[in-house]
Amino acid sequence: MIISGIENFNHNSTTGFFLIAGPCVIEGEEITFNIASKLKEITSGYGIPFIFKASYRKANRSRSDSFTGIGDNEGLAVLKSIREKLKVPVLTDIHNPSEASLAASFGVDVLQIPAFLSRQTDLLEAAALTGKFVNIKKGQFLSPASMKFAAQKVSAKGNNNIFITERGTQFGYTDLVVDFRSIPVMKSFGYPVIYDVTHSLQQPNQNTGVSGGMPELIETMAKAGIAAGADGLFLETHPDPSKALSDGANMLKLEKLENLLIKILKLSKAL
Repeated sequence: MIISGIENFNHNSTTGFFLIAGPCVIEGEEITFNIASKLKEITSGYGIPFIFKASYRKANRSRSDSFTGIGDNEGLAVLKSIREKLKVPVLTDIHNPSEASLAASFGVDVLQIPAFLSRQTDLLEAAALTGKFVNIKKGQFLSPASMKFAAQKVSAKGNNNIFITERGTQFGYTDLVVDFRSIPVMKSFGYPVIYDVTHSLQQPNQNTGVSGGMPELIETMAKAGIAAGADGLFLETHPDPSKALSDGANMLKLEKLENLLIKILKLSKAL
């Protein structure tokens, strides 16, 4: 099983953290495979445990004309191919209970619950029943302490393969802030906690209907997450964020990833 040992990423890794990275959404087979290949090359070279992420469909869009994906089965087939050919675990979002079994049938290793859906009991339970890892993103409207109840909905179904991800808290109408106290608070629940670097730098609800972002702060925020004790980092990356079909405003340019990881590794080692 490709994902064997993922539950021990944060314990067995000599780097002190694991990485979840990839594009926001699958834009096509070739570009997605190329991103995944580069990410595996970089992370393998530094011994960083790695999970490839990409949404096969984007359900949370401000505008009806926003790109949502290449098709559910087509997108999931791309993830299955990456998983089998590159031998890396894969993660994708699900948005309703029926999608849990669909994604699982394509071999997806980690089912991610989007932040806006983190209180949806039927969705959490459906994900839990697949036996897959479930990554619950903290709602922008929730306190860190309240995330224990989301985790309990999964564990109550007999599945303790749980990650919890911090991704910022809504601040006014068009910004997010991160309270890094949330990382130790959520770690106290007994599950690995991931810090979502790029989504916490989003500036949502712009009057254009397209989210803004502050990618120039990615390095600063990634360092802060590791210093606060995050077990893993989550970030979205693309060869050319200006041409990305979703969330390009807060993505990290792919060519900058290796240098960022070198700095994070030094910090993690020092800690």
